[in-house]
Parts: sequence; structure tokens; C-alpha cells
Amino acid sequence: MKVSDIMTRDVVTIRNFALVSQAIKLMRQRDIQALIVDRNHDQDAYGIVTVADIVAKVAAYGRDPQRIRVHEIMTKPCIVLNPDLGVEYAARLLTATGIHSAPVIQGELLGLLSVTDILEQSDFLENPQEVVLDKKIKHLMQTARSICEETGPGSEDCVNAWAIVDALQAEAAHHRAERIEKTAFELFQDEYPEAFKDREYEIWCSG
Repeated sequence: MKVSDIMTRDVVTIRNFALVSQAIKLMRQRDIQALIVDRNHDQDAYGIVTVADIVAKVAAYGRDPQRIRVHEIMTKPCIVLNPDLGVEYAARLLTATGIHSAPVIQGELLGLLSVTDILEQSDFLENPQEVVLDKKIKHLMQTARSICEETGPGSEDCVNAWAIVDALQAEAAHHRAERIEKTAFELFQDEYPEAFKDREYEIWCSG
């Protein structure tokens, strides 16, 4: 699933000069825990003010919310999410930075994603990413073997097919924080040493 699949599209915004008391009233009315702070111009960054900000920076010190303005306690610029980002990566980003929610932006404000959205609306219970990746890897390995049977184990098509497998295998290892002793292609090379004795395996990268 992608961020756009589960994000809240009805985003409530507030201006940076608004009083914290107004932010509190708006949060209570809409039963929400975060407000996106509007930009002042096209090159400006979005901000965010949360329930945690209000409690930690206003309530905890007995400050008067009718005298404190949003810009004094907001986070700006705030972490933003791409709508096409996988939910599991969004979950890591939110938890690694210790934030509850972040705006979803692609040129303009599209929505808001919170850890609650991830828990309640994502499909990680039914389709854990590690299981999905394992199935894809097995399928791609079968495809790679078929290509290699048709074109030869040392062919360019064969090498490229295994490069796709290895990239996904590395992704799965990253998810599990595991080390790969030998990639799928390296194991395949061990089966056909003669086909690869004069060819160095290229490690593909982008950029």
C-alpha cells in the first residue's frame, strides 16, 4: 500500500499568527491531534502543530494559550511524505523521528498521515511486507532461471534478470536488518562456474 491509499484527505490548516487557544478549539471541534500550518507564499515551507506541542510547550509550563501564537510552538519546516511512498517506509520515518503525523505533499498539500492511520487502515496485518517480498523474490528467481535457460547462463539477459532478483533480495535484507552472505545470482554462478569464469559480475547502481 502507498501513503495515498490511507492518508486523511480532509486536512485542517491554521495560520501561523493564530492563537494557540484557537488551535486547541479547532482540534477539539474536529477531534484531531495535529494541524498543518499554512505557507505564506509558494516558496515557503509547511509547518505543523500538534497536541504534543501544546501540552509540552504551553500546558506543561502553565502558559496562557490566549497569549501564545502558533508560530511560537510549531515545527517548521516539518517532515513531509510523498503520496507514492510505501506505507512501511512512512511508518519507519514517523517512528524514527518520534512524530505522530506528517503532511503528504506533492507540489501541494494532499493529505495527512498519522501512525493511527497506519495501524487502523494499512494492510500490514494481512500482507506483511516481508512475506510479499519473499513471494516476489521466488517468482523473479523462477523467471531468471527461465531466461537463462533460453539465452544461456552467461548471456546479458540472464545477468540482467538476476540483477533484478538481487536488488529485491537486498531490499528484503534491509527490511530485516540482515546480511547477505551470497546473493541469488552469486549462488547461480556457483552452479555454472564455466559460464562466468571470464566475466566479472557488475554491481548495478543508479545515478
